Amino acid sequence: MAKKIAIVTDSNAGISLEEAKKLGVIVIPMPFFAEGKTYFEEISLSQDQFYDMLARDVSVSTSQPAIGEVTDLWDKLLKEYDEIVEIPMSSGLSMTYETASSFASEKPYDGKVFIVNNCRISVTQAQSIYDALNLVKKGYSGAEIKKILEDDAFNASIYITVDTLKYLKKGGRVTPAGAALGSFLGIKPVLTIQGAKLDAFAKPRGMKAAKRIMLDAISKDIKERFGGEENCHLEVAYTHNREEAEKFLEEVKTLFPKAIDYAISPLSLSVSCHIGPGSLAVAATKDLKID
Repeated sequence: MAKKIAIVTDSNAGISLEEAKKLGVIVIPMPFFAEGKTYFEEISLSQDQFYDMLARDVSVSTSQPAIGEVTDLWDKLLKEYDEIVEIPMSSGLSMTYETASSFASEKPYDGKVFIVNNCRISVTQAQSIYDALNLVKKGYSGAEIKKILEDDAFNASIYITVDTLKYLKKGGRVTPAGAALGSFLGIKPVLTIQGAKLDAFAKPRGMKAAKRIMLDAISKDIKERFGGEENCHLEVAYTHNREEAEKFLEEVKTLFPKAIDYAISPLSLSVSCHIGPGSLAVAATKDLKID
């Protein structure tokens, strides 16, 4: 008889609480600190509130979920489920995976709670959730799901362009002099997440050039790494510019008409803290073939 398995993730996956309820997924809200208070994504901090804080130049910092609250959730779930598979944001972007994994290796969670080092965030992390749900339906165990998702971790790419250098400067990724010169020249940096970390990719001038570079880069990955668009889920993500993101999605659909499906979603607030509003991203996730 197949085990009853709970799928847990965090709000970095961009899965809303409403969608999570429909899917039967448990979403741990990420905490944020601002104006002397602690906020939780989508519970006490909406997308609009977050960007209003940024517009007012409020310092907003991220943190990982309190481990005591996480283990309390595990205890509650293990009364109903045999096992838990938790898929947090990339271990290269947060200590969440390391902390949860450390506690999951101890009693009473060892062998019951499986933390997946999936090296993803946002729309590609969300695809891992959908894959995990599919694996549960097919009768795979928690340990098997963890291995399958970790083996598949690098079959995804994200390219992101930012509208302003302000937040990269705040995070130390761009020097003040570099930010001033880049702003003067109209530089719209393109960043990439290839597995664990957020890295620089290109420094085009203007948003039009940045989008072309992203589409060329994702096209190369689709052809050379993922075996063609017919094997891929394609996604567009954004920070507080839904209208532009929808236009960009139409470009993606035109360029890759044979993709399995398409999705559009806000980038997680944890990423948005570092890149600011007006950013656009395109992502491709290779379809996980499940026997």
